[in-house]
Amino acid sequence: MLRLEDYKILFIIASLIGTLLFASPSLALVIHLPGEEAFSEIWVLGSNRTTEDYPFNVKTGEVYKIFIGVANHMGSSSYYIIKAKFRNQTDSLPDSTVGAPSSLSELYKYYVILQNGEEWETQLTFSFSNISKVENRCVVGTLKINDVTLIVNKPASWNINYTGYYYQLLFELWIYNAETEAVQFHDRYCTIRLNMTLSSIS
Repeated sequence: MLRLEDYKILFIIASLIGTLLFASPSLALVIHLPGEEAFSEIWVLGSNRTTEDYPFNVKTGEVYKIFIGVANHMGSSSYYIIKAKFRNQTDSLPDSTVGAPSSLSELYKYYVILQNGEEWETQLTFSFSNISKVENRCVVGTLKINDVTLIVNKPASWNINYTGYYYQLLFELWIYNAETEAVQFHDRYCTIRLNMTLSSIS
């Protein structure tokens, strides 16, 4: 038979368990459990915010619209930089095996600070001008991103397999590392493939 002291102990234990169960949803918002995966997302969507309407066959002087987004699931607030680059078929892509970014220089940047669980998305417009074709080579002279005009003078050779001149807009995600006190490549990137064949002029 249980003594009065035993009932008191059981009552205290039951009260503690009840309190923890009641508070667990609130604790989940505050505590980042070791088993949870920390990661970030970056995405590029077409003009209607879908993955089916990316610009592809681009022409001189026309303005194209896409959406770029980032989501933070790192467990704490994070400071991001999105770097836009422009590459031809021989320029380097980021190397996921060693976590290295493309060696290309960035042409345009976004600075984003997000709390854990937050996401950010913005519209980006781009257009091309001063595109020329000489023999089997296309040269893109000018790229305009939003309201910034950039001189790129980027050549591309004729692609025999796909019969055209192809480029990519590359978007890399960088993150601030508090331990090193430096911004580093976050090993995440997106690209949009662009066919310049219709834009080239003799």
